[in-house]
Amino acid sequence: MKYLPLVWSGLWRKPGRTILIFLQVSVAFALFGVLQGLKTGVAHAVAAARADLLIVHSRLSSIAQPLPYGLLEQIRSVPGVQVAIPVELAGGTWQKPDQGIGIVAVSPEGDWTRAFTYTIPPEYLAAFGKSRTAMLVRDLAAQKYGWKVGDHIPLNLAVAQQNGSNDWAFDVVGIFTDSDVGGGRYIVLVSYPYFDEARALKKGTVNHFNIAVSDPKLGNQVADAIDARFANSSHETKTESLREMAQASMQAIGDFDFLIRAVVGAVLVALLFATTTMMVQSVHERTPELAVVKTLGFTDRAVFLLILAEAMLLFVAGAACGLALATLVLPFAARFVLGLSMPGIVVLLGIALGILVAFISAALPAALAARLPVATALAGHRAA
Repeated sequence: MKYLPLVWSGLWRKPGRTILIFLQVSVAFALFGVLQGLKTGVAHAVAAARADLLIVHSRLSSIAQPLPYGLLEQIRSVPGVQVAIPVELAGGTWQKPDQGIGIVAVSPEGDWTRAFTYTIPPEYLAAFGKSRTAMLVRDLAAQKYGWKVGDHIPLNLAVAQQNGSNDWAFDVVGIFTDSDVGGGRYIVLVSYPYFDEARALKKGTVNHFNIAVSDPKLGNQVADAIDARFANSSHETKTESLREMAQASMQAIGDFDFLIRAVVGAVLVALLFATTTMMVQSVHERTPELAVVKTLGFTDRAVFLLILAEAMLLFVAGAACGLALATLVLPFAARFVLGLSMPGIVVLLGIALGILVAFISAALPAALAARLPVATALAGHRAA
């Protein structure tokens, strides 16, 4: 501790340089923390996706190619299928073009919620089954648009009614939540029988079927059985679990872990070169001062540790500041990308990386300072 004032004064010999290095380290480790938080969020989304819920869609396209409603009974007859529900999707707006809403038309038959990740109070569930124009609103959509139970909501959908109008109206009968991390944020549930009867085109078709299996271990077996049943037909299917779909989404953007490691590695290497250059310049400018310090009795080892301590203090403080900034930012980002978080192990890893980068950056200039010939340095200083 007695050398701390000497370390501190060495750091602030050039305040501008010290602040610049501190900011570089802080930004680098803030980026490191955010990327690691994103990695954690992705892993959470995949792990949270349920393997016992299957989606049956067209093999040709999961969005553009509809399936006949008539496949429902054949799907329900597959061993292991506990609940099978037809689902139709549509997009719409409320009042303004930028106030988008996702329409999920479902058939409220029996224990239909088992085939979804929705949590709906019993009274709202009962009300939804009684009215053809009933609408259940996800909590996030209700908060955004200020909707409440009893409201009559006009929506403009991309789907036209038989009279040619794109204006639809539904009655809010309840609010629900969704445990699926990858689920739509602003969605509503409406009755498929009413929706299919009222629309002008694509009657008797669905976007996909939601399946709940009796045992999660049977998921792959049931999926293969469903697809085999419609193989070589005019409506071939592809059945995937929510977890498989989440994993496929991640694979679609490449090796996510590799991308994060590559970005973090590039940032740390760039930081290493920049800070090493500054540290070497700092030691060079302090040559006369270091010679005086060695004249006063400081050994080569003491000088080496002195320079190293300056770098350690600066880098650890910068890394801690950057990680703290990332920790503060992630909760706000998690409102838009659920699951983002900063695990404690990431903080410890970040501090360890800060120490490692500090050591590598300061090792060369510290070694130069330790080997500094006192007589030569002082002679050069007098000559100057």
